[in-house]
Amino acid sequence: MDYIEVNFIIEPFEEYISDVLASELGEIGFDSFVPSEVGMDAYILQSKFDESELKNLLSDFPFEASIDYKITPIKSKNWNEEWEKHYFEPIVIGNDCVIHSSFHKDVPKAKYDIVIDPKMAFGTGHHETTSLVIGQLLLMDLEGKTLLDMGCGTAVLAILAAMRGAKDIVAIDIDTWCTENSIENISINNISGIDVRLGGAELLAGLHFDIVLANINRNILLADMEQYVACLSSGGELYMSGFYKEDIPLIEAEANRLGLQLVDFKEKNNWVVVKTVKG
Repeated sequence: MDYIEVNFIIEPFEEYISDVLASELGEIGFDSFVPSEVGMDAYILQSKFDESELKNLLSDFPFEASIDYKITPIKSKNWNEEWEKHYFEPIVIGNDCVIHSSFHKDVPKAKYDIVIDPKMAFGTGHHETTSLVIGQLLLMDLEGKTLLDMGCGTAVLAILAAMRGAKDIVAIDIDTWCTENSIENISINNISGIDVRLGGAELLAGLHFDIVLANINRNILLADMEQYVACLSSGGELYMSGFYKEDIPLIEAEANRLGLQLVDFKEKNNWVVVKTVKG
């Protein structure tokens, strides 16, 4: 599939502005982001790209910053090579989990060693939301638990859950790149018991889980939370990330309406993961 690359130049450049821009771009279809010295490069399927949507987003952007961009159509690439050159470095989370790619050498030793070759998919562990959810997974008792990884990206969360004893795992994403990459990463890590599916919340009908992970974005979480709750067992846990601390009241209000109780949240650079429990 062909992609559009959009090179953003942010003046003055601040990392938090780039993070907010990436979050808002995700809501109009962009699925991968690579930092640069002056902003970032963002990628979207050519079939999903609408420049008028992009212009509207930038005109309503909440920070006083000048954001210029350049659009470049691109053909399929060796995305592992691109990530190796530009961004992805090994990362250790919670002292127990190391995430690296197959091209890395001298990888730190950890209890859970996960190989991720990300291609275009989001989820190397570098972004705060991914590392926050991984931190929660490292604290959970997952032995024998059924688990859903909603918006799985690279399937890094599903892979770690399987390593920690979860069973009958389902990993879902709306992007073909992500599901294909998830299958590859699951195979690289010699993991079984993960069912990767292409689609959205409509796939959840009739499924049941002890734990649901949804690392997506605020608007999709608010729109689909009812379907997450419907497939969650009584006493089950729903972990949600992909939004800012300021968004917690919106998320909590919808969670309460659906019979969930927010019991905890963790924060990293203003991004959060919330833990909710179904009554």
